[in-house]
Amino acid sequence: MAQPAKGRKRRHPYNRRKRRGEGRGPVLGAIDVGTNACRLLIAVPSTGEGPSMPHVIDSYTASVRLGEALERDGLISEAALNRTIKALKICADRLKRNKVTHVRAIATETCRRATNAQDLIDRAREETGIELVVVSPEEEARLAAEGCLPLIGEEFDGALIFDIGGGSTELILVRRSGDAEQPFEIVSWASVPVGVVRLAERYGGHNLPAYAFAPMRQAVRNLLDEVRGNIGVDVFDPVHFHLLGTSGTLTTLAGIKLGLTRYVRSRIDGQWLTRGEVLRITERIVREDFPGRAAIPCIGDDRADLILPGCAILSAIMEDWPTQRLRVADRGLREGLLIGLLKEAGTGRAVLKSPARGASGPVPHVVNDKPGDTLVAENG
Repeated sequence: MAQPAKGRKRRHPYNRRKRRGEGRGPVLGAIDVGTNACRLLIAVPSTGEGPSMPHVIDSYTASVRLGEALERDGLISEAALNRTIKALKICADRLKRNKVTHVRAIATETCRRATNAQDLIDRAREETGIELVVVSPEEEARLAAEGCLPLIGEEFDGALIFDIGGGSTELILVRRSGDAEQPFEIVSWASVPVGVVRLAERYGGHNLPAYAFAPMRQAVRNLLDEVRGNIGVDVFDPVHFHLLGTSGTLTTLAGIKLGLTRYVRSRIDGQWLTRGEVLRITERIVREDFPGRAAIPCIGDDRADLILPGCAILSAIMEDWPTQRLRVADRGLREGLLIGLLKEAGTGRAVLKSPARGASGPVPHVVNDKPGDTLVAENG
């Protein structure tokens, strides 16, 4: 095979993929504006990755910290608004450059709670041309589940999918349905108002000390008390079901297990962790103060504040759903959005049955919370 001429700049792999995607019809764009980050995926239909999974040709992620100070003020700060609009302008440029034909842009927990969320929606429309839609907790859970379905282990009957976000954590119990057209179904789901940014702000801010781990973990367990009985009763079997987690916390733990000094998605997405491996890595992280956590490869200064609350949430989940296997997903909401766009474009099909409505159906559960409230479970 001919080698590139010496000194010639190598093409970025996304550029090569983009050329392969030309002429395939619809080009899809998915934007997720979360509490901590703004993320974009651009994809085209693919015949090589299954009928429902698109082929990514470009991506972008920016840390915007949209939810900073939300706990204190109940507002998105001006600085956070500006950072997010700046990121959305970059997203808009990439959508145009890739000639995207179908776009969906969503915002999640911070915009559900902030009293000035409309300011972000209006500025996004006026300054970037992006129509941002605030999705419900139920829609967020469904999208996260649909994006992760390909990673459910073939030898398992289902999985508890969980998405640890910046402002909330979604839990979705999924099992195989026996239906060839829609092979998976949601048994039950819950949205819990606890995420890595919210916990960090409530227990010390940026420079979180190691001793904050225990009270954070207990606060999460208090919240999970309200939903535990609705997720897994008579269905969740720790032998035939596994945990499937999507978040920066999970991908960081997988990177530490593999000894990576920099992030490599192809090695992280789909990585299996045993319960013992998670406990050992978590113990290493939670005994360190900020400088010690930052010195661990795959964490660094950017994640040293958020990894501690992430481990607190993960630890509480693993105690309540004690399976021996956990699979890591570097996918979720955006992939769920892309699958929906594939169906909209007429090139995909549904693979997930939504929860049935009515008395005999699964119990959707949302724990409500307001800015400034203590992290305790609420009734109703």
